[in-house]
Amino acid sequence: MNILEMMKQAGQLQARMQEMQDRVALIEATGVAGGGLVKVTMTGKGLTQGVSIDPSLLVPEEVGVLEDLVRAAANDARAKVEAAMQQEMEKLAAGMNLPPGFKLPGM
Repeated sequence: MNILEMMKQAGQLQARMQEMQDRVALIEATGVAGGGLVKVTMTGKGLTQGVSIDPSLLVPEEVGVLEDLVRAAANDARAKVEAAMQQEMEKLAAGMNLPPGFKLPGM
């Protein structure tokens, strides 16, 4: 591969990376815990968009349980966002003539 081809591929990669970042910004995932009693919605950038807690969980003596459920729902949302981002990275890398073993940042 000559230098011009490499520069062209680098430009294409940069454009694809920007497209991927734009798509990731639109990703939203909702994590759930406690059989759906607690829900946390998170963006692809890791920002929490919403938290929903079923009123039946609002028992002062059970605050620790509620905290655990919120944490579990947030972790579930983060895992879903990361899985969606991984899929976007795989789409980005598909069809590119990358050297064997080459990994794009974040993969």
